[in-house]
Amino acid sequence: MAEANNIQLVERFPDAGDYCRLRSEAGMSPKTLQAARKGLPNTLYGVSLQVDGEVIGMGRIIGDGGCFYTVVDIAVAPAYQGRGLGKRIMTALDTWLRQNAEPSAYVTLVADGEARHLYAKYGFVETAPASVNMEYIVAPHAPE
Repeated sequence: MAEANNIQLVERFPDAGDYCRLRSEAGMSPKTLQAARKGLPNTLYGVSLQVDGEVIGMGRIIGDGGCFYTVVDIAVAPAYQGRGLGKRIMTALDTWLRQNAEPSAYVTLVADGEARHLYAKYGFVETAPASVNMEYIVAPHAPE
């Protein structure tokens, strides 16, 4: 197991294969390789954590580059969790946003479970009940 100081932060998001693998390892919803290949080039800014060239963590920012930004895909491989690596990823993303986003920009993310405590350290606040996260996954629908 690599020490935290042997884990390199790279200002580049993983390729589609590593992205799909790490989402799965971290317990996130799976994405197809086709979807990843289509979506990842639209990343505004992304980072990877690597150990000897292997991607063990990631995070990225998507959005319109002016008014709206969304922090997504923050994941750390289970064997490396609990070492402050999510904070390392968030610090890089937050630094980029503060240097590049307009002061009026609206930045969002979906916090799963206890991760909301980490995100609060970066200024994110829960908005419910005034606003709630709403979502759906596009899937084939049976004809009516």
